[in-house]
Amino acid sequence: MKTAFLRYSWSIVTKLLSSGDFMQWHQATVLHQCLSQTVEMLSLKRKWILLNAFDLCSHCLMYVPRNLQREKIHERCKNICPPKDTFDRTLLHTHDKSRTDLEQVPKIFMKPDFALEDSLTFNAVLPWSHFNTSGGKGSRDAASSKLLQEKLSHYLDIVEVNIAHQISLRSEAFFHAMTSQHELQDYLRKTSQAVKILRDKIAQIDKVMCEGSLQVLRLSLTRNNCVKAYNKLKLMATVHQTQPTVQLLLSTSEFVGALDLIATTQEVLQQELQGIHSFRHLGSQLCELEKLIDKMMIAEFSTYARSDLNRPFEEDCQILEEERLVSLVFGLLKQRKLNFFEIYGDEMIITAKSIIKQCVVSTVSQIEEIDTEVVIKLADQMRMMNFPQWFDLLKNIFSTFTIFLKRIKATLNIIRSMVLLVLDKNQRTRELEETSVQKNPAKDNTVDTEVAYLTHEGMFISDAFSEGDLPSVAVDTTSQRNTSPNSEPCSSDSVSEPECTTDSSSSKEQMPSSVIPGGVEIMISEDMKLTDLELEKLANNIQELLYSASDTCHDRSVKFLMARAKDGFLEKLNSNEFVALSRLMEGFILDTEQICGRKSMSLRGALQSQANRFVNRFHEERKTKLSLLLDNERWKQADVPAEFQDLVDSVSDGKIILPEKKAGAAEERKPADFLTVEGQKYAVVGTVLLLIKIILEYCQCVDNIPSVTTDMLTRLSDLLKYFNSRSCQLVLGAGALQVVGLKTITTKNLALSSRCLQLIVHYIPIIRAHFEARLQPKQFSMLRHFDHITKDYHDHIAEISAKLVAIMDSLFDKLLSKYEVKAPVPSACFRNICKQMAKMHEAICDLLPEEQTQMLFLRINASYKLHLKRQLAHLNVVNDGGPQNGLVTADVAFYTGNLQALRGLKNLDLNMAEIWDQKR
Repeated sequence: MKTAFLRYSWSIVTKLLSSGDFMQWHQATVLHQCLSQTVEMLSLKRKWILLNAFDLCSHCLMYVPRNLQREKIHERCKNICPPKDTFDRTLLHTHDKSRTDLEQVPKIFMKPDFALEDSLTFNAVLPWSHFNTSGGKGSRDAASSKLLQEKLSHYLDIVEVNIAHQISLRSEAFFHAMTSQHELQDYLRKTSQAVKILRDKIAQIDKVMCEGSLQVLRLSLTRNNCVKAYNKLKLMATVHQTQPTVQLLLSTSEFVGALDLIATTQEVLQQELQGIHSFRHLGSQLCELEKLIDKMMIAEFSTYARSDLNRPFEEDCQILEEERLVSLVFGLLKQRKLNFFEIYGDEMIITAKSIIKQCVVSTVSQIEEIDTEVVIKLADQMRMMNFPQWFDLLKNIFSTFTIFLKRIKATLNIIRSMVLLVLDKNQRTRELEETSVQKNPAKDNTVDTEVAYLTHEGMFISDAFSEGDLPSVAVDTTSQRNTSPNSEPCSSDSVSEPECTTDSSSSKEQMPSSVIPGGVEIMISEDMKLTDLELEKLANNIQELLYSASDTCHDRSVKFLMARAKDGFLEKLNSNEFVALSRLMEGFILDTEQICGRKSMSLRGALQSQANRFVNRFHEERKTKLSLLLDNERWKQADVPAEFQDLVDSVSDGKIILPEKKAGAAEERKPADFLTVEGQKYAVVGTVLLLIKIILEYCQCVDNIPSVTTDMLTRLSDLLKYFNSRSCQLVLGAGALQVVGLKTITTKNLALSSRCLQLIVHYIPIIRAHFEARLQPKQFSMLRHFDHITKDYHDHIAEISAKLVAIMDSLFDKLLSKYEVKAPVPSACFRNICKQMAKMHEAICDLLPEEQTQMLFLRINASYKLHLKRQLAHLNVVNDGGPQNGLVTADVAFYTGNLQALRGLKNLDLNMAEIWDQKR
């Protein structure tokens, strides 16, 4: 079997070498390998035979790649020259038979992924059920194993026969190829000689025409590499000088420049010099240096704020070292230290405290009456000052605080303007980016098209684009890559000038310049990465800091006032002093509102509190004074000094302005009998003159202290009501009899009281208009007090008139009740009545205006007619022309003539016909 198989194998090799269809043979060989692996597991004897066949196949597999090209040529030749018709049916029959034999082989051996290492494949080829040796079945299992071995051997024989058949079919082609081998060798020898000659010619052409040009290109490339290496070394040298340069910048407080240099160096280290061993620690050193700069900037800003706020207070509010401030602020913004304004706020509070202390010390040192060695505390020293000294001290404090706030506002305006500039720059940068995004797509497409075209044509992009023809994006990238921090311009012998562009020049081109309100031109760097929200919040905080400065000044001023008010000093001030203090405080409040743009309520509240106390004392003093005047008033007509007439004359056109006192001018003028007001004469008592002055003082106090308008209105209403009620008690109620000791209340007292009340009523509308102009619209309801007062005064005047009429009415009742119609004529009754009427007229004619006198006597006449008519009816005297009628007519004519003879009553219509009973 072994000898036959070897002989058969060599025949297969012989036929294989003569075959041309290598693909079919290769597939058969693979199948042969699969079967060989299977047989190897079953029989050692077969294994030796199959290994020999496998070696033969491996030699054939080595032969296949070498003749693959020939096989392709052979295939083309077969297509050109179809096979001869001598390929008889016997071959076809044999082929069909071999295919039928191959169909007996299981399909699993034909799979391209056949591998016995796979457990499923192995179990399918060699089922383990045939090798189970348990339970006394050894003889049967041995038979099954042998049967399986024979089956596989049969499959192997079928495959080998088909392989041999395929090799035998192509034996003629193999021998034909062998005969053509000699011709091919001759062709190859000639071809080799032609190639050698061609190579010699190409070498000569390369030496003559190409070697020099290539050498130039190589030298140019070497030169460019050297330039790059030189620039790299120069960049390394510049980076090596970063730390000394930063120290130099910090010595001159150039924090922004130092931070920019550190940022640029860090960028260069990460991009251009990444991986340089000598710079491995430089990045961390620069980070630590940046943290140190942060601390230095904060300390420097604190020092600047302290020196700015504590420098001597002068009228000019120039900003201290504006460039230094700008550098500090931009450095802090660059490092995102956005709470730096809190440092300024703390220094501001400390300075505000020291301002008051310095002012007090300076003022106390100039007062000789205060011994600072005995009185140590500043508060005690301040309380020893009189009002003019303390007032000058307060004025000095307010003026210093005003300059202090102006200085703070100027500094904060600079800081806020810088923040707003950065915000504006961010917005403009964002707009430019949006615009560039809309424009760049077309440009990028053009560049991509050009690059694709050049690449497709086989050109190099570096050869196609010269440095001047590069797209702008590429130029920008190159310039950014080759910039160095704080580097000097390259010398004239430098080869590549664009690669030596300094960072400072490039940054200046990219950084927009702006001018802050102080006039300092600044450059805003591109790497200040702050959001719009952060910048807006910072700007608002800076504005709030200005408001806080105003509140701080007001709070310190309030504490100063409260320290002086502990012993009741402010409550003891007179009107002029408190008005001066109020005006000073109001002026300071308005100044701070104008400077800071917002109202601070603490000082205004303290002023309001003191004003309320002042109003209470002001009102109590004047009410007490009025009460004393009324209690001592004898209700006699008083002379009117010139100063009171001037006081009344000053109230013109509804404007209440107290006249200034003129020394010696009032002494030259004699007092007048009446007070002239708008052409009318008023007979007044001394109390009313002082009351008019007090009323005008209330009105003037409202002008001086607007915050007490409502309180003053209430107090003035109370004062006017008090005068009305008290005068009514004293005159109509006859209280003056017990208080002053008057014997009786005369008609002259009543008429004088009425005229005084009329004078006050005359001024109530003027007072009302004065307060109305100074009240808020929502406070107009308080003006109803004046309406009530006016009504009360009119009622009081009417009661006095009724009282005068009642006096005469009682007189008429007493006299006419005893009247008898008899001679002589005129009767004694009518003579007495006319006498009393004359006395009444004499008492009131100089006190009351003519119109009021006429109205009063008309009422008295009506009372007279009523009593006379009643008496005539009682006496049964009628208007019949008889003797009694004539006597009554004569008496009445006497009465009428006497009454009309009185001054101002000539045209009085007495209508005496009403005394007769019309029924009779």
